[in-house]
Amino acid sequence: MKTHSPASDRTHSGGPPVRLGLRENWLQFTLLVIVNVYVGGLVGLERTTVPLIGSETFHLTSDLAIFSFIIAFGVTKAFTNLAAGALTARFRRKQILVAGRILGIPVPFILAWAPSWSLIVAANVLLGLNQGLT
Repeated sequence: MKTHSPASDRTHSGGPPVRLGLRENWLQFTLLVIVNVYVGGLVGLERTTVPLIGSETFHLTSDLAIFSFIIAFGVTKAFTNLAAGALTARFRRKQILVAGRILGIPVPFILAWAPSWSLIVAANVLLGLNQGLT
């Protein structure tokens, strides 16, 4: 008769035992921290520089037009978050994460070389999709 199995000996789908804790998963935790630093840095940099680009490079005068990139990001991320639940019923979580990461790849390049404000807004739609799926 089996009495008690410690949490660190749990298995997932018949695979190797799942090891819980930061010490056992320090590589995954370090990767998570690095990814969050880069994502946070991109979002922070974007929030400070894009309004300046809108007003100085594209000569936008309306605050609503300047901050339309934030609105596009927020609305897209909200709807993608809603859709992500339904997507997990049809796809594996890893597939959704990979799709989200791929959608985020062109964002810094579009922001750096966008010839029009509409492309900046489109890049933020991609960023909203990226954040909603990941």
